[in-house]
Amino acid sequence: MRTCQKKKSHFGKIYSSKCGKGGLKEDHSQIGGPGFSRVVFCNEPDVLEASGRNYVANYVSSTKYTAATFLPKSLFEQFRRVANFYFLVIGILSFTPIAPYNAVSAIIPLIIVIGATMVKEGIEDWRRMQQDIEMNNRKVKVHKGNGVFTQTEWKNLKVGDMVRVEKDEFFPADLVLLSSSYEDAVCYVETMNLDGETNLKLKQALEVTSSLNEDTNLKDFKAIVKCEDPNANLYTFVGTMDLEEQQYPLSPQQLLLRDSKLRNTDHIYGAVIFTGHDTKVIQNSTDPPSKRSKIEKKMDKVIYFLFGVLFLLALIGSIYFGITTGEDNERGHRRWYLRPDDTSIFFDPNQAPVSAIYHFLTAMLLYNNFIPISLYVSIEIVKVLQSIFINRDVHMYYEETDKPAQARTSNLNEELGQVHTILSDKTGTLTCNSMEFLKFSVAGTAYGHGVTEVERAMAKKNGSQDYDDEDNTSRKSFVKGFNFDDERIMNGNWVNEENSHVLRDFFRLLAICHTAIPDVDVNTGNITYEAESPDEASFVIAARELGFEFFKRTQTSVYVSELNPISGKRVERTYMLLNVLEFNSTRKRMSVIVRDEEGKLLLLCKGADSVMFERLGKNGREHEKETREHVNEYADAGLRTLILAYKELGEEEYKNFDEKFSEAKNTVSADREELIDEVTEEIEKDLILLGATAVEDKLQQGVPECIDKLAQAGIKLWVLTGDKMETAINIGYACSLLRQGMTQITITLESPEIIAVEKMEEKYAIAKASKQSVLKQINEGKALVSKLSSEAFALIIDGKSLAYALEDDVKKLFLELAIRCASVICCRSSPKQKALVTRLVKEGTKKTTLAIGDGANDVGMLQEADIGIGISGVEGMQAVMSSDIAIAQFRFLERLLLVHGHWCYRRISSMICYFFYKNITFGITVFLYEAFTSFSGQPAYNDWFLSLYNVFFTSLPVIAMGVFDQDVSARFCLKFPLLYQEGVQNVLFSWRRITGWMLNGVSSAIIIFFFCTKALSLQAFKEDGKIAEYQILGATMYTCVVWTVNCQMALAINYFTLIQHIVIWGGIVLWYLFLLAYGALPPRLSTTAYRVFLESLVGTPSFYMVTLFVVVSALVPYLIYNAIQSRFFPMYHGVIQWMRYEGKCDDPEYCNMVRQRSIRTTTVGLTARSLARTNPLEDHI
Repeated sequence: MRTCQKKKSHFGKIYSSKCGKGGLKEDHSQIGGPGFSRVVFCNEPDVLEASGRNYVANYVSSTKYTAATFLPKSLFEQFRRVANFYFLVIGILSFTPIAPYNAVSAIIPLIIVIGATMVKEGIEDWRRMQQDIEMNNRKVKVHKGNGVFTQTEWKNLKVGDMVRVEKDEFFPADLVLLSSSYEDAVCYVETMNLDGETNLKLKQALEVTSSLNEDTNLKDFKAIVKCEDPNANLYTFVGTMDLEEQQYPLSPQQLLLRDSKLRNTDHIYGAVIFTGHDTKVIQNSTDPPSKRSKIEKKMDKVIYFLFGVLFLLALIGSIYFGITTGEDNERGHRRWYLRPDDTSIFFDPNQAPVSAIYHFLTAMLLYNNFIPISLYVSIEIVKVLQSIFINRDVHMYYEETDKPAQARTSNLNEELGQVHTILSDKTGTLTCNSMEFLKFSVAGTAYGHGVTEVERAMAKKNGSQDYDDEDNTSRKSFVKGFNFDDERIMNGNWVNEENSHVLRDFFRLLAICHTAIPDVDVNTGNITYEAESPDEASFVIAARELGFEFFKRTQTSVYVSELNPISGKRVERTYMLLNVLEFNSTRKRMSVIVRDEEGKLLLLCKGADSVMFERLGKNGREHEKETREHVNEYADAGLRTLILAYKELGEEEYKNFDEKFSEAKNTVSADREELIDEVTEEIEKDLILLGATAVEDKLQQGVPECIDKLAQAGIKLWVLTGDKMETAINIGYACSLLRQGMTQITITLESPEIIAVEKMEEKYAIAKASKQSVLKQINEGKALVSKLSSEAFALIIDGKSLAYALEDDVKKLFLELAIRCASVICCRSSPKQKALVTRLVKEGTKKTTLAIGDGANDVGMLQEADIGIGISGVEGMQAVMSSDIAIAQFRFLERLLLVHGHWCYRRISSMICYFFYKNITFGITVFLYEAFTSFSGQPAYNDWFLSLYNVFFTSLPVIAMGVFDQDVSARFCLKFPLLYQEGVQNVLFSWRRITGWMLNGVSSAIIIFFFCTKALSLQAFKEDGKIAEYQILGATMYTCVVWTVNCQMALAINYFTLIQHIVIWGGIVLWYLFLLAYGALPPRLSTTAYRVFLESLVGTPSFYMVTLFVVVSALVPYLIYNAIQSRFFPMYHGVIQWMRYEGKCDDPEYCNMVRQRSIRTTTVGLTARSLARTNPLEDHI
């Protein structure tokens, strides 16, 4: 038995409830109804009522297969692919008499390809199973009766079990918190595994169960929990606890979720509510949206086209065969060698139509090499290897946080090289999300001398040198989060200000109105803070640095060490914390209600200016005009602003509010949050304005340079942010998204006409007028763009306007305007609007979109885009967990797209084109030989020659191309960003290029077949005068095909490595070794290949002469085409290659001439800004 002395809470986070208490509730009507039917018998998991409910066990499996289902399910997955299903049908038909080859030779390649993919699937699932075993076998202490707890594996937990979880352990199931090692039954939880957030969350048990603080106390504990059914919502929980004939409401404050971790708390006791797949974390573990690249989708169309070609060739051959077979009797056994008078149904002239049908099936089997059997598995292998290169690129490794790039999926590698539009979050993505308290305004007076990066950028834009670094008077703070400097305020000088009493209230609000957790270092006494956001942390730090140190919190009180303006000494003051009205994206504010030591009831509130100014009372607007001006100035400087206000409450007013608030809070229904919001709306009004804060979120290192390169590459960048329009615009200037000379098209609903309509408070009239205004502004913008088509435009739109611009009858016009602008900034955007804008761009342009963000509010945008990039920043890991690729800094996007994206796109495109080329080359030779033999179904090659062509002799060079080939080096990819447009315009995988490679295959096949047949027919092949027989012709043609396709590979690649030399020339050597080994087998196994190499080919000079002549001739068309294209119609990468070859890489004038092709009047960035400044006429050339 283990006992533990109760600890006192020194850190905490407060929730919007009556602090430290759980109220009773009279109306629980939804409990027991649909969606609220779960009943849990706490401490009695095996009672008859509980066992009859058949709740799921706590065993969790994340595997795709089981031992019993692996084979059938995996086979089903493989044969869902049309090409694999086709080869399965071919394999089955090969066991019938119509097959032109041995069945085993047809089945083995299919088994190899399918087997390789199944092994890969099996290994991945085995790893998942090992993780499941490790998790299911973790142990937790479970109450077994009489106050005795024993270690039990997670998988054996049952609903109703009582568990004891120790510090730094994970919760084994969803639990209702009963008590903890703290005296007020609170505990601290880390939820990174659930939502990616790194800050600690506070949970608190009901007061009625807080006394269960030792193992023995649970001996006789009995309670019944009635709650909602299992669901995926992490942030809601509705239920009641029946204890000692009383009913108590349960909320998310009492719910501990599986896979979250207990932190800063010695232990907790909890009751198991949801187990296994009923837990919220498992309910949330749905597969992410399935994304396939555009190249892969197009590849499927090419496969279908090849199916059509195969079907057409088989049909043509069968019609011809049927006609010729029917004429065999009429013309006196013209094909006498087929013995039409004594033959099977396959050649019976009396049943020519039936023979034609059988021949059609035979031809379908014979021409199966048109479809590349190893294409899919080869592409999967290549993409995995490409992802490894991305993950291990040291140029995308961020040493400060020890974070490399992470390709979380390999399906979209080539999409990285085709991005047309980037949709980016601002805070934490373009900026550091590391806030510094820089300025503030109190009682109409502005304080703080700091200079922001935006102000410096604006000064440079205007040609001013006022903000040079050496002249910057802002002190360099040694306190993270605080960069404020003003002699009127620092070192306690604020007490001498005329408005010192307002300053005191302002600083006091900063120290009290928050949800931060203080952590006191016992050795040094220093205090650090765990805050929900960097903004919140900067406010608490600023209050501390200005003399108001928040140092302790309990569930009912906040303790602040304040500077007494009279005595000049510090005094500790206690504020009784009555309620916290939490911040959310709808309210855009948070408030606390406290009682100070004098007994005054104060409501302290901070929030966005868009919601705060309208809540000021008549007597609280004394400095509203000056504060608005300061807020606008701060926004112009790129600062994030909040308005601070307060209100003194009367006892009766608070009593009425508290009753309504408690009633709303204790409502057990799905609309509880709406009821709470209605009550808080009533109390948060008639506020008195104190002032405004301004914090700076600095740009990440390298952001302007990265945007410049992306703009030169022709990629459009949209910024979707929740900031004010002025802030977003000035950040745009700082990062060169906007530049001087660009015409700005602003769509906003802040016009006097709309404001006048809004004062009427008629929703329908407001919506109608707003929509008409947005529509008018969009049409005016389109007219302006059409009129001044040679100029660069920037579109800026606010959140209100965006809501109307995204409506079905307006969004098309909005998109038409937006895509004609060089840059687009959407301000005050909600998470839903971000996702809707992303969908609009993706579906409207039909181009590849990339979304990049770092926070939970960006998840919808990341999942909606073709490619989602997560920034592993300070807002947790939820964006990363929902992304396709994770990087640590925005600047790494430059290398990810311009280097890896370009390479992957080029490699995959060339690889697929080459696959089709080599298969068509081989397939057409088979078709021509069958036509040469009167479409008799006679294969040109030995059975195993047919089967192993794709698997062994030509597959490895293609994989090597997909992994290692480079048209230009990484340095040149970055030096000449326009190269990226080859992917955006899809020039390397267009139908023209695909068709060109196919025609190259056709021409190679025609040359190989006719040159070989003509060279070897009607003349002595060997010294003894014997002519070349069928098997010699087949082996010679096959040798020429292997040489041709491998030499074609050598000509097509741009970057030779040792591996490529090995696989290209090794493939040819492997063919000769195979021919030698296979021919040495007994005739019943080697059939037509029996000793053909040793006895017929190796000692015959004409074999080598024919091979050399045919291979060179087959490659001549490609060489001629390539020479003409390189000389007269070079592609952009060809120009760069020639420049490197001629040694002009370091010639500034020549390089600048080539690079200028990437600069257009509509681009943005440092280069375009510099060009516009140095040569303003350039925009009109």
